Amino acid sequence: MSSKGGGTALTRRNYRLASDTDKPKATGIVNEKLLSDYLHHVFPSTKQGPALASLRKPLGFQDLGAHLERLLSEGEPTEESRDQPIEGRLGPQTVVLDHTSGFEGLLFVDDDLLGVIGHSNFSSIRATTCVYKGKWAYEVLISSQGLMQIGWCTLNCRFNQEEGVGDTPDSYAYDGNRVRKWNVTTTNYGKSWAAGDIVSCLIDLDEGTITFCLNGQSLGIAFTNIKMGPGIAYFPAISLSFKESVAFNFGSRPLRYPVEGYLPLQNPPTTDLVKAQKLLGYIKTVLSTTIDTQEDKLVEKECSAWRLHGEPTVLVTLAHIFNHFAPLMCKVYLVEDVLMSFLLGILEGGGSVDEHPLIQQLLDLFWLLMEDYEVNECLKQLMMSLLRAYRFSPIIPDLGFQIHYLRLTTAILRHEKSRKYLLSNVLFDVLRSVVFFYIKTPLRVKEAGLEELIPTTWWPTRFDKEGKDEREPKDESACERLRRRAYERGCQRLKKRIEVVEELQVQILRLLLNNKDKETGEASRYIFLNKFRKFLQENASNRGHPTALCPPEYMVCFLHRLITAVRTYWDEGKRKSPGSINSEEGYVPPQLFYNGKVDYFDLQRLGGLLSHLKKTLKDDLASKANIIIDPAEIQATSMDDLDEDEESGAAQRPFGAAAMGGALARPSWLSSPTLGRANRFLSTAAVSLMTPRRPLAPPEKVKVRTLAVEQRTEEDIEGSHGNDGLLLGRPLEEPDQPIAEKSLLEIVDGIVMMYNLSVHQQLGKMVVVSDDVHEYAVALKDTEEKIARCPARRPDILEELQKSQKVFAEKLNHLSRRLAWINATIYSKEKMLDVYWLLRVCIRTIEHADNTGSLFAFAPEFYLNVAMNAYSALKNYFSPANSMEELPGYEETLTQLAAILAKHFADPRIVGTDIKDSLMQALASYVCYPQSLRAVERIPEEQRVAMMRNLLAPYEQRPWAQTNWILVRLWRGCGFGYRYTRLPHLLKTKPEDANLPSLQKPCPSLLLQRHMAELLSMDKDMAASFLNSVLNQLNWAFSEFIGMIQEIQQAAERPERNFVDTRQLKVCATCFDLSVSLLRVLEMTVTLVPEIFLDWSRPSAELLLRRLAQLLNQVLNRVTAERNLFDRVVNLRLPGLESVDHYPILVAVTGILVRILVDGERQGISQAASVLLSDPCFQLHSIQHLLGEGGESSGATTVTVPSVPPVVGPLGPAVAPPLPSAPGATGPADRKHFSLHAYTDYISEEEERKVERMLAFLTEESKQAAASTAPTSEEDLCPICYAHSISAIFKPCSHKSCKACINQHLMNNKDCFFCKATITGVEDYSKPVSS
Repeated sequence: MSSKGGGTALTRRNYRLASDTDKPKATGIVNEKLLSDYLHHVFPSTKQGPALASLRKPLGFQDLGAHLERLLSEGEPTEESRDQPIEGRLGPQTVVLDHTSGFEGLLFVDDDLLGVIGHSNFSSIRATTCVYKGKWAYEVLISSQGLMQIGWCTLNCRFNQEEGVGDTPDSYAYDGNRVRKWNVTTTNYGKSWAAGDIVSCLIDLDEGTITFCLNGQSLGIAFTNIKMGPGIAYFPAISLSFKESVAFNFGSRPLRYPVEGYLPLQNPPTTDLVKAQKLLGYIKTVLSTTIDTQEDKLVEKECSAWRLHGEPTVLVTLAHIFNHFAPLMCKVYLVEDVLMSFLLGILEGGGSVDEHPLIQQLLDLFWLLMEDYEVNECLKQLMMSLLRAYRFSPIIPDLGFQIHYLRLTTAILRHEKSRKYLLSNVLFDVLRSVVFFYIKTPLRVKEAGLEELIPTTWWPTRFDKEGKDEREPKDESACERLRRRAYERGCQRLKKRIEVVEELQVQILRLLLNNKDKETGEASRYIFLNKFRKFLQENASNRGHPTALCPPEYMVCFLHRLITAVRTYWDEGKRKSPGSINSEEGYVPPQLFYNGKVDYFDLQRLGGLLSHLKKTLKDDLASKANIIIDPAEIQATSMDDLDEDEESGAAQRPFGAAAMGGALARPSWLSSPTLGRANRFLSTAAVSLMTPRRPLAPPEKVKVRTLAVEQRTEEDIEGSHGNDGLLLGRPLEEPDQPIAEKSLLEIVDGIVMMYNLSVHQQLGKMVVVSDDVHEYAVALKDTEEKIARCPARRPDILEELQKSQKVFAEKLNHLSRRLAWINATIYSKEKMLDVYWLLRVCIRTIEHADNTGSLFAFAPEFYLNVAMNAYSALKNYFSPANSMEELPGYEETLTQLAAILAKHFADPRIVGTDIKDSLMQALASYVCYPQSLRAVERIPEEQRVAMMRNLLAPYEQRPWAQTNWILVRLWRGCGFGYRYTRLPHLLKTKPEDANLPSLQKPCPSLLLQRHMAELLSMDKDMAASFLNSVLNQLNWAFSEFIGMIQEIQQAAERPERNFVDTRQLKVCATCFDLSVSLLRVLEMTVTLVPEIFLDWSRPSAELLLRRLAQLLNQVLNRVTAERNLFDRVVNLRLPGLESVDHYPILVAVTGILVRILVDGERQGISQAASVLLSDPCFQLHSIQHLLGEGGESSGATTVTVPSVPPVVGPLGPAVAPPLPSAPGATGPADRKHFSLHAYTDYISEEEERKVERMLAFLTEESKQAAASTAPTSEEDLCPICYAHSISAIFKPCSHKSCKACINQHLMNNKDCFFCKATITGVEDYSKPVSS
């Protein structure tokens, strides 16, 4: 940084030369006497008393070097005393982890040999130094709160993948995850630890005790009488499970919580420390002294007002000091203990960082008077110390520590040169700087001071029968209202404190996103952008090194701060250029996805692999976006190239790509020889050499540079005259208006990717606390009710209940305070608005990309994923604290998202099966909730009709279960007895989660039903193929179900106890649910478009009706037969088969029968009746069974078969045989028949009357049919089904069958049953009279 004044260009090297050659009487404008006074004032000699001040020797610059050396050497220990080892310790002076021989299992050890990550089941490692006498301490910084055992062990301890520190006789450990201490046996000890805590491990080998402290608070003596004596020495040691991580401090940095009487294992650098403190004292004196040349005297003043004005006297004095000070500032211990404490002291008084310009002046001084490598090392160590201090500070009520360290970080990053150095080399390369944007959640509420901040706790107390909180403010008692309001006030106080920290974090990001600091090279924003992209790449790659992955809890906070900072800059830019759009309307233009300027690594595109898209869509790119892809590049990215060796691959690549080494900088973890092929693929598939064509200009071809992420400059990103930068290749559909600075667009794109990587998953994880509050609240309410009901004669029960009540209340007090913290940091209104903004950005981005037609295939999949996930998060995670309905423009957003789901779930441009499934599931859950269903109804009519057409596509060759479920949801609430939310027999059981889509109240859509009816009645071919496929799937699903329950029943009847695989039970229940939902879709079709089955002028109507009758009869016979398989399995009540019951399937069948036999027109009813009765499977008593009629012969049991309760073992539930009952014991009185009459809450009286009419009608019809049926000879029966008479003859081969068989066969196959000749026609056949 250039400064004012003339003498500023002095570095240490040329200063020495100058001071030895020139010895003027006065330096600059300061006379000799004044200079001597000044130097004596700055460097006072400790031996001279004030009385000798008048006699002291004049001091000038020529003598200053020697004078300073003498002052610094005072009090230094002699060489001999320095090298003497301390008694009681063996091993190297510098203590690190023994990565050569002292470990077991797989571990990652950091470069400084102090950090460690477990990479196998249970790995152990010890330090290089041991102790046998005296009192010693070391600290462990807990980075993850999982399973670890930390402590001491001897050399004899042998660890393995199961046994670690504390599991062998001579090792002792503390485990804060399970809150226990270990020495072969284990007992409760200490407190639970959390990420960000510091554990101190103390050993006293004079008394034979081991103690542990957590964040400086002693947990008490853990072990006494530990083994001591000759040959016994203790090493610091740790055992940790997979992916757990810690960092050790043996004394290489100052201990955070030193304990009196205990020494750190590594000696502090005492001599250097004394020197550094002295030199810092001299610097402070220089800062607080000015030379008044007019008055010829020295003036004391405030340190903070000091400015670097280039006064030669001051600068030369400082250069002398820095000669000694600079080398010391490269040492970790001194940076943390001396420099960081000094800088924090400057900011101590509070006030904004701008009010403390001294730090900027000091950093100028550092860059001026220290060698570059020294400043670099010093800044790196300073940032590392700050980050560590921030991360491992305990949380106190005002978050004072966190604020303190963030303010200093902000002050340092305000210094332009330092900021750019740190951004380029430290923040993302050496540090996990994302930690600066994280606010950790306190696990121990009391220590964090939340009890003082939120003295009154509150939780919901009223629940409906589904377990949901149904507190209405008007129902609250006055006492409850007071408590709730006091709790809310406490939450507000907490939120205000957290907002102070968040504001500082946003300030830091605003500094990193500064794009105006171009005087000293590239602006900070562009350095940040390239580092940010690399950070995303490390996290997006599943093959990434676990140390490179950023923990999701950090990602969440980073995302929110980044959104705030980016939106601030975006809106500032909008104010400067009114033509652009504001951040509220922001989106990412589609050019980014195909012009190759932004690297999406190997992330999946909607249309498949990038190399494939470039080949197939190159003409579209040329015509729509004026981008020509170099044919050589397509050659290079072709899959065949991958099998060749590296050299030939490189030779075929175009020159630009070879020179740049591909667009993807190769991460270190990809350089393994075994990943050679993937490696080549990554580096070539991302290369994109594109040539823009200027419209209406001669076709000159300009090669676009393809650059690695690190090599992009501001011009590549923002563009310049005639160059669109990141937005090259604008399609005609895109409006030609500026959106925002292009660098911001790329950051927004990165934010969306971050949300997809791990933020959404973490948001879902943190909901657990609110679920726990809910569960404990229900349990407490239940216990209080039991106490109220407890009889006075049972004081023992009362005592137990009161104990439980106390435990639940304590737990709730703790959890409700923790929840307040989580609601403030993760689920606050502001965070909700951030996620909502992201949702809207994704929706607009998808809409713009969709407008580009075939180029939509280039859009990355994660945009659709984030749109669906962000909506799900807003709906499920942020409530009940914040409601989605309150969001601005909420209904419009719902409709836009509905349009996206409706359009793209069957979009041929999307090829990935996972993303297609996700879209289908999102649409399926969308139609379950009234608000989102209404949004689907609000989308334009042509889109609604197209959606219904896609839902009605034949079920073969596509995943049909989800689309069938969507149709069922649109119908639920209209069908026969189909108004239930949960099945009648499951009402008493607790729902897993009342928010599940399947547990929502029915909300049918009459509008979409109307579209479906119109489509099916207009398009006869589609109707026939759709219903044919539904009937095929029903046939398959029900047959599979019956096959499975046969296996389950066989297992139940074996005398030995058998285990049924849980997975088999789940598949069985799924097949049953599918059968019911397919029946409901048939009921819906029969109700909406009865003519498909009953208007026999339609070509396939009769066939469909026959198939329908056949399937309904099969289902009825299987489910209603006497003492049948279905009954017996239902009565076993196996866990996993809860949904399998008579009601859902029989009611669905009844709905179809009632519609075709009672509600139709007369002609249709008689056709339906004749088809049903002519089916050979028809049995009247199956219909009688529906109303519990049919006497003893037809009554099937639904309840009474007694059975041994199933036992769930390691393989699943065991099936026990039903207990044999005494002969004749099950008389009609004990037997309870299934009857629709029993379900008065579910079936209306009118529906019951219809069933009675249907039964009477069928009874009458079957009597008439029996009377009029003439016996048929066997030769006249169809040789395929033996159920109907021959009625069709095939051309040209003249084979015969009934019409039903041949029609059904021709729907799927054109070959003759018998001779495999291709059938060209079918004619009616009637038997000649003569025969």
